[in-house]
Amino acid sequence: MNAVEPTTLAPALLPVLPSLPTDAVARILATAFAEDAPYGDITSATLLPATATAEAWLVARESGIFSGGAVFAAAMTTQDPAAQVELLVADGAPFAAGQRLARVSGLARAVLTGERVGLNLVQRMSAIATTTALYAAQLAGTKARVTDTRKTTPGLRVLERYAVRCGGGHNHRFSLSDAVLAKDNHLAVLTGGDPAKLTAALAGVRAQLGHTVHFEVEVDSAAQIEPVLDAGVDTIMLDNFTLEELRAGVAQVAGRALVEASGNVNLSTIAGIAATGVDIISVGALTHSVRALDLGLDIAIEA
Repeated sequence: MNAVEPTTLAPALLPVLPSLPTDAVARILATAFAEDAPYGDITSATLLPATATAEAWLVARESGIFSGGAVFAAAMTTQDPAAQVELLVADGAPFAAGQRLARVSGLARAVLTGERVGLNLVQRMSAIATTTALYAAQLAGTKARVTDTRKTTPGLRVLERYAVRCGGGHNHRFSLSDAVLAKDNHLAVLTGGDPAKLTAALAGVRAQLGHTVHFEVEVDSAAQIEPVLDAGVDTIMLDNFTLEELRAGVAQVAGRALVEASGNVNLSTIAGIAATGVDIISVGALTHSVRALDLGLDIAIEA
């Protein structure tokens, strides 16, 4: 992942973010601590007096876009409800290498027990936000928006989707329960492989859906576009189309549905894809292959 200069996003351009659900964060942290300290932290309990206190700083070792401040704070206060966590950078804000991002003070045992869980989550979330910002920056001057996919870490989707928003991206459907998205395997079963049945089969599906349910269909050839549109879908996904095919597809759809581009999307190709006129570009790489950003927790030592 390429580094993001601190000036990539100005504070005035910070994204408007949804609130992270506190119950989901608590559940994730409970699972993480059950894994990392199932019977307590015997190192800290053995080495450190129970009443010892510590102050520590969350420090960036490289530049990026911040995400997960509230999650990091919750990791610290889970271990010590009286701990004080001061967030120095807002979610969605850029930061530079060497910058202090948060201050923690509380029981030393709790700070050190919570360190790895808190860092693991904020490092991953900030990496996703940073990667997303790189992709979003390539869309300037186009109407396209970059979205995530369901290629997320099991159990962490709510955090990873939030991190995408911190980087200036958008969210696709959150789960299989949220919208109908018919892909090639669905269509193969639905039509038995007979393209002549495509419109009628999809129209039958459309008739079953409530008026608020979004209906999207993936196509892998231009020949499928018209039959799919005739069924009254809301979004048509053009999968692994060339740039020329994308431009032709956008022209053919002509506003009758939203057009999503998927497949072969990376930092080298996304600007060209956006320039074809598509509305949405979905990118699995925002969440499935990021490298954790290098953030550390430094204990403050009095001179």
